[in-house]
Amino acid sequence: MRLEIVAVDRIRENWASDAVEEYLGRIARYCKVARREVRPARGNGARAVEEEGVRLLAGVGSRADTRVVALTPGGEALSSEAWAGMISTWQREGAGRVVFMVGGAGGLSTAALARADRKLSLGPQTLSHELAQVVLAEQIYRAFTILRGEPYHK
Repeated sequence: MRLEIVAVDRIRENWASDAVEEYLGRIARYCKVARREVRPARGNGARAVEEEGVRLLAGVGSRADTRVVALTPGGEALSSEAWAGMISTWQREGAGRVVFMVGGAGGLSTAALARADRKLSLGPQTLSHELAQVVLAEQIYRAFTILRGEPYHK
């Protein structure tokens, strides 16, 4: 299985970039993992969000073994154990690729949300796209340690 985090805009804060890279390195022990950035749209509002959605979806494709997860405030909030269960299910189902989409300041487009197989929330608070990627990468790593019975998850 290959995991991809696709996010609008680049990570500007060194601490966040370092943290994401650290967790991606840890995840790489369990599966292939990559992170990709798409250029944010100029301006803001619905038109910008839709333009960013087109960019996010450009690399998703339509392969049957791809699962798409949208991170959105209206999504389902999962426990760490539920994250592990979700990843275990994908592995059992033979998912070849899982794409996590992180929107920009305006969130995800209606097209991106419609394409998602699952909508998840990282909690009720608003997070910067940088912090959201740190939390996402950490939860993915934690899920793998739970599945392997490793001591990281206490």
